[in-house]
Amino acid sequence: MEQGAQGSAETGTEELPVDAVRVPPQLRAADVDRERGAAPGAVRGEHTHSEPAVARPRPAVQRSSVRGQILDALRTALVAGELRPGEVYSAPALGERFGVSATPVREAMQQLALEGAVEVVPNRGFRVVERGARELAELAEVRALIEVPVMLRLARTVPAERWSQLRPLAEATVRAASLGCRATYAESDRAFHRALLALAGNEQLVQIAEDLHRRAQWPLVGGPGSRGRAELVADAAEHVALLEALAARDLDVVRSLVGEHFAGVA
Repeated sequence: MEQGAQGSAETGTEELPVDAVRVPPQLRAADVDRERGAAPGAVRGEHTHSEPAVARPRPAVQRSSVRGQILDALRTALVAGELRPGEVYSAPALGERFGVSATPVREAMQQLALEGAVEVVPNRGFRVVERGARELAELAEVRALIEVPVMLRLARTVPAERWSQLRPLAEATVRAASLGCRATYAESDRAFHRALLALAGNEQLVQIAEDLHRRAQWPLVGGPGSRGRAELVADAAEHVALLEALAARDLDVVRSLVGEHFAGVA
């Protein structure tokens, strides 16, 4: 954010700069119209011609898709530090930035509250949770307890050629890290780890690990810049090294790399 959130004298909520949370490109006018209950493309006061007798099928995209797109955008803003720890944001203010009503924004924020990213502030909005280094260390410990045994088992059973198929995902994290964008790297990092764990064939494991991973990516109090480009690049390089160790079935290196990787917490 180029400037801090400003308080509103009327509502007591934090107002965002115009460019604080970027509208996702997928959130097009048709989606917004559907959210507001209007026909896509309709303009108030505009005369419309009669439609043919054959009714057209209703578009598959409904308001839930708008809510999902806003949820993705808010998660990105959270990781990027555009939604700052300790600050309160109102659904109407965010909805105005997105060009939609407060309803899908509020629903998306309630999902973030379930995930532990924000907390509800009655009559004001949602406060971004302030996290410290201890919570981050606890998340790393839990992730290691879950994923290290799985990685070691996969190293013993998965053929080397399967690991080579995941190399493009590892290389994608390297490219994302080189950009220095924390949000872009976070997404590619989760995709890589998700693909690794999917080889275990346990969807519950994948979902739990994904939730822990996402929580580990939220910024700490003091801003999102605690990890610079060089640290992201080093973290991404561990993905490539991990694939090589898994393919070689070098269990000691796998154990060491995964432990060090979680200690860094991507």
